[in-house]
Amino acid sequence: MFSLRFAAHSEVGRVRKNNQDAGYASPNLLVVTDGMGGAAAGDLASAVASTEVARSDHRAESGDEMLERIAGIIARANAKLTDLIDEDLELDGMGTTFCGAMFDGRQFGLAHVGDSRGYLLRDGELTQLTHDHSWVQALIDEGKITPEQAAVHPHRSLILKVLNGQVEFEPDLELIDARLGDRIMFCSDGLSGLVSDPLLRELLSLPDINEAIARLAAAANTNGGHDNITIVIGDVVEQDDELDALPGLLVGSATEVTIPRTGQLSQASGREDRDPAYPTPPEPTNPEHDASEVARYAPAQAPRRRWPGILAVILAIALVIGGGVWVLSAYAGSRYFVADDDGYVTIYNGLPGRFLGIDLNTKVERTDIEVTDLPRFYQRAVGGIIVVSGLDSARGTTTQLRGIAERCVAVREERLRPPAVDSPTATPTPSPTSTMPGLPRGTGAPVAPGSPIATSTQGPIAVGTLTPTATEEADPEAC
Repeated sequence: MFSLRFAAHSEVGRVRKNNQDAGYASPNLLVVTDGMGGAAAGDLASAVASTEVARSDHRAESGDEMLERIAGIIARANAKLTDLIDEDLELDGMGTTFCGAMFDGRQFGLAHVGDSRGYLLRDGELTQLTHDHSWVQALIDEGKITPEQAAVHPHRSLILKVLNGQVEFEPDLELIDARLGDRIMFCSDGLSGLVSDPLLRELLSLPDINEAIARLAAAANTNGGHDNITIVIGDVVEQDDELDALPGLLVGSATEVTIPRTGQLSQASGREDRDPAYPTPPEPTNPEHDASEVARYAPAQAPRRRWPGILAVILAIALVIGGGVWVLSAYAGSRYFVADDDGYVTIYNGLPGRFLGIDLNTKVERTDIEVTDLPRFYQRAVGGIIVVSGLDSARGTTTQLRGIAERCVAVREERLRPPAVDSPTATPTPSPTSTMPGLPRGTGAPVAPGSPIATSTQGPIAVGTLTPTATEEADPEAC
């Protein structure tokens, strides 16, 4: 078992007017939170996250428990941000990174969201423990730019993952075994963005932890100090009850901003009338820099509170589709037609075909009339559809089709019968006219398969007149 000797420091830097960073260090936890959002209260966001860390400071018993608990801290901090934003829309846009670890005496349980960083100094070698959730890091990963180019990239401040009151985030979680003599550091990009890795390693190697922090902060200021600087360091030492009993240390915005209670913001009509627990952020001293701060995590920030509008559009589309289906179903329910079903004349209710994969008709009655018993003209008619005005009309049509089929069968049988001896061959004479319910006047031309070939008239049986021609196609008895 080991203990931690820890120290923490946070400062405004040389450009900013207020500190939007926060941090927490204790025998069990080391965390840095870098707020963002400019006038949208980045200081409040970082304070919420670091304060939640302090409230949850208890020694875990295992590595799995550490990861579970630090993930819970992040979730609760994010939920608190959600509540604050829901009560005051002016806070929409604030967010914070979260980078730190829980310590159980044997291991570190790392958790990381954003572009704050964790480093491990072990046996004189410096290792970056975290992977930036940033735009330039994504470009590096894709091989489009080098780390050296990323350091001066115009969009190096844009981050892709952040705690901002939304639910679409997943922290990076990892367990690391601790070794005696390890030094672990978490810092905001006010340090890592201004001090090179070789200089970080050199200054972090200083034996005195407080001197190391002071020299690191001074190096960041020397190189511009254009952002807040927060550093939290822990040294792994032999187990020490006195070290294990030391109280935690909050730094940065967590010591300067009082977090409003739930419901407190909604009771005020505006910032001017609000409880002084939450002060109005000061005007930025560098407007151009503040604009980049506001847009710092723009690529990752999804529009908020658009779900009601999206749901309304989806509901409207569903209503239109549902209404159309209902109207179509109602209309189809009033329609009937006669058609072929597996070689037999059949009555259908509905409309021919399908819509959105749904059959628009149902079988009502399947007769025993074989389509092949009909003359060729009527075979084609039934092979398409015969539209009728109702069920009675459909039944009347099938009755007449039955008569035509029976006559056609009789004609075939007569043709096959041997002629009588010394008698002239009997040839059936087709009737000059025939009527057929539901069929249009014949033209002698072939009927296109699948086309509606019939019209309906009033009355219980829809009757259309067919005037056969001399051709076999139009002859009702051309069997």
